Parts: sequence; C-alpha cells; structure tokens
Amino acid sequence: MAQPNYITPHGHRLLLEEQERLLSVDRPRVVEEVATAAAHGDRSENAEYIYGKRKLRQIDARLQWLNRRLEHAQVVDPGAQSGEVVRFGATVTVEDEQGARRTFQIVGVDEVDARAGKVSWQSPLGQALLRKAPGDEIVVHKPGGDEALAVVAVAFEKPI
Repeated sequence: MAQPNYITPHGHRLLLEEQERLLSVDRPRVVEEVATAAAHGDRSENAEYIYGKRKLRQIDARLQWLNRRLEHAQVVDPGAQSGEVVRFGATVTVEDEQGARRTFQIVGVDEVDARAGKVSWQSPLGQALLRKAPGDEIVVHKPGGDEALAVVAVAFEKPI
C-alpha cells in the first residue's frame, strides 16, 4: 500500500464492526447453508450449493480486503486536533459564489459518504481544501466545470 490508509475513529469502528459481523454471523450462516445444500446430493446441478459457495467466496474476499485495510489503517482522531488549517478529519464550511454554504468533513477513502458531506482527503475537493484556512479561496476542478469556493470555517470535532 503506497499511501497511508488514514481513517477516523468512527470509520475504523465501522470497518471493525463489518469484519466482526462477517466472521461471526454471515460466514457461519452461509457455511451452514452450503453444508445443508451439499447434503442434498449432486452438487453440479445444485443451485443452492453453487450460490452458497459463490457467496462464501465473496465474504472471504471482503474479509481479506478488510484485513488489509485495517492492517494499514492509521487512525486520526479529529477531536484531538485543533487550529484553523484544514487537515485530515477537519470539518470545513465553504461558501460558493452565490453565497450558498456547505459543510464537509475530510475523511479516509473507506468512509466516504457524499450525501453526509464526508469527502476523501484524496478527492479533488479534499485535496483542494487541505492546508487552507478561513478566508482562503480554492478552485475545485470537476467534470462539469470548475467551482470556486471560499473557506468560511474549520473545526475539529466529532464526525458530521
């Protein structure tokens, strides 16, 4: 992994919860379903068995991915930071040219949720905001055209 896997405590907890659910609930249930389907005889034409094996491979692949992400995770607590310069974990309020304000939190790639205002530190918006302070202006290059924004406020608090 070339870049660090920065993640907030909230995002880290969500990945751990998913890993635990897959290991303790989903995988055992699917293993039991596959064993039951296998007991019905011919596996080559047994749709339940074939589907179950496929689902088991998907769960195992997701577990491998989660294990790698968690192994390289660098948890950064926004609440432990301060200042007015945008860094990982910051909650940033911006204003566009029409005066409309939006708030974003700079988070890790594994916890992006555009609808909740969580943007990756590696996204064009995240990259444009990093190291900026209130009063700074940025231009975000988007597929639909460039957008000019002014940084209004920077805070380090619990996730939005």
